Amino acid sequence: MFKIDRTLAAQVVNTVKDVCGQDVNFINQSGIIFSSTDPERIGTFHEIGHQAALTGETIEVRADDNFHGTRMGINLPVYYNQTFMAVIGITGQPDEVRKYAHLAERITHLLIRERELNTISRNQADKRHFAMEALIHQTSANMDYLNACLKECGINITQKYRILLIRAAAESPSDNLSLLEQKIHQFFEMLSIRLYTFYYPNEYVAVVLPSQLEHNAYILERFAKDHQISLKMTVGKMTSVYQLCDSYQTAVTAMKHFSIQTEGYICFDDLGLELIFSGLNPLEKAEFLSKTLSTLDENERHLLTAYFENDMSLSGTSRQLFIHKNTLQYKLNHIFKKSGLNPRAFRDAVMLYLGLNLAK
Repeated sequence: MFKIDRTLAAQVVNTVKDVCGQDVNFINQSGIIFSSTDPERIGTFHEIGHQAALTGETIEVRADDNFHGTRMGINLPVYYNQTFMAVIGITGQPDEVRKYAHLAERITHLLIRERELNTISRNQADKRHFAMEALIHQTSANMDYLNACLKECGINITQKYRILLIRAAAESPSDNLSLLEQKIHQFFEMLSIRLYTFYYPNEYVAVVLPSQLEHNAYILERFAKDHQISLKMTVGKMTSVYQLCDSYQTAVTAMKHFSIQTEGYICFDDLGLELIFSGLNPLEKAEFLSKTLSTLDENERHLLTAYFENDMSLSGTSRQLFIHKNTLQYKLNHIFKKSGLNPRAFRDAVMLYLGLNLAK
């Protein structure tokens, strides 16, 4: 059952006083003033407030009345869902302050409802987070509660799903992150995604049906392109509900293969040669890099990245890097001399391409 706390009561009394200019009290069922715009009255007994709480009737006090701890004014019991909340007492001529008592009642109802909605929203977010933790990190053995949460989020445990992973750019300003978070939530609503959560500092994880991705492919592509500077988005492989940890890991693998030139989002299913290295241990990776990129500096690696992104086209690479085609050929030959791998020969180019992806 909801109860009015001192914080909420203080919001009401101060708001109403700003409007009417009179002192306002909140009185509990025992007749004790627990919030007031007159600090000296807090904790004192209010006889008429006590009577109003017991009878449930509005009681007005006029100048010639004499009651303990009571001043001229109006005392209105406030109920919410047929439950007593408090008595609102407003000091002043009853005919003048009566309308303000009803204003205070209305404000109280609105604030209580806002608190309730916030509580419901927090509870729903907690359930979503619990479900996501249990599915992608396998943290829970309470299957009954997990299944109840999944059902509440509209997840059918007999169907297959994918993980949609979104990571915001770490260098984004905090105000931009707040706006981006709002857009991501709107994006989830547009796709009718109900099970999702946020991981500090910049990761959003959602469970989606393959059909949601297929039917909304344009929306996903458009959203990813419109925000390609501020976020990266990947989709994991399709799995059963209780194997979504595997879908999450493949979405993370796909995230490693983003580049500056990536447009839209990456689906794990579309990865090819990149997967060869996803399971290598650090020693194996270091060994391969020593055979491919160890002799090349950052500028040379950047040139190779542009070269492969342009499908080894000399003209396309030259345009992207704003250099002459002859200069590009000279630099490619220099890379051949330093590394022993010729970027213009297919087999060597594959080695260099994989090395660049492995080094990300």
